[in-house]
Amino acid sequence: MNNQKWLSLNFFAFFFTWGVFLPYWTGWLTNEKDMSVSAASIIMGAGMIARSLSTLLFFPIMTRLLSLGRLMQVLAIASAILMALYIPANSYTALFIITVAFSFVYPNLLPAMESGATVLMQTDRIHYGKSRSFGSLGYTIALLIVGALTAVWQESAILWVMLSGLAFMAITQSAASPVPLQIKPKPKHAASKGAVKELLQSKAFLTILGISTLLQGAHAAYYNYGFIYLQDLGVNSFYIGIVLNVAIIFEIIFFNKADTLFRNWSVSSMFLLAAIGSTVRWVLIFLFPSVWVFVISQVFHAMSFGVAHFAFIRYIFKNLQPVHIPAAQGMYAAVAMSLSVALLTIIGGFLYEISPGLAFLGMVSFSAPAIIAVLLTKKKFHY
Repeated sequence: MNNQKWLSLNFFAFFFTWGVFLPYWTGWLTNEKDMSVSAASIIMGAGMIARSLSTLLFFPIMTRLLSLGRLMQVLAIASAILMALYIPANSYTALFIITVAFSFVYPNLLPAMESGATVLMQTDRIHYGKSRSFGSLGYTIALLIVGALTAVWQESAILWVMLSGLAFMAITQSAASPVPLQIKPKPKHAASKGAVKELLQSKAFLTILGISTLLQGAHAAYYNYGFIYLQDLGVNSFYIGIVLNVAIIFEIIFFNKADTLFRNWSVSSMFLLAAIGSTVRWVLIFLFPSVWVFVISQVFHAMSFGVAHFAFIRYIFKNLQPVHIPAAQGMYAAVAMSLSVALLTIIGGFLYEISPGLAFLGMVSFSAPAIIAVLLTKKKFHY
């Protein structure tokens, strides 16, 4: 198996599980465990805080001890074991502890995989967008499978699909990883103990990370309450999977064309497009609480998420040394993909109980400032 295919397969396997956990887990807690939206949001928010601390601190430590290939194997197996603990759990305390533990381990697969992709971009010149589109395909298939199974067996099917996906991922990770990912870090490089410190001293990188944090955090309501919101609108579980898939279809199209379509775009222009698309998306859902408007808003996912993510990857690929990439990915996963989402998940849970639309409007508090941030900093840092 060549490196491009290996990366595509593993992106597919990981994002299949991501397509179960991210959009459906809050719904699983509220439906299967009879929790209120605010109670479930506290559990999910705590999990995201654990995820943030883990990817910021635990991930860099592990990259100093293990090669990226070995690290992904260990994380995949540990994630499957922790997920199995949900089977007997029923109390709020048990669910809280398991979610925090799972969130401490499982999400580290994302920066590990993205770091591996960036390394292979530099060593093998692989096409990131091509392989990443297989991740979006895995996410799409997960949404369809969960939608179909929950229509028959209700929300109890969500746990079993997640367990099956994690088992499949553990199998895919058992295959030999590309040679560049099998190299154990040497003490003098050590994913460099000073890598995080050096990145924290870079105003340009911190600006890019800050804008990414605003744009990715703005997806909190969609990730955690999109499934529940569509249920409240009276949409059948099977069709919810189809509606959620609209976003991923456009994401797949974007990642397939991103390498060529945005070849001559600056990072700042991509961020600006993402911020405008994100703001329009959440305002539409707030102003027009209907299934069809929600479907239309899904088209903007390619901008609000896809373009924002691609812009960050483009920046670190062009501007950072390989020794800094795992640290940069860990910081991105910890702050942009976790901590900001955790904050808005908890706030969004309380807003949702006041009015579902308010949870989505609240996301504009992150997306709109991103527009201003890009306009104020793009010339100063030349990105």
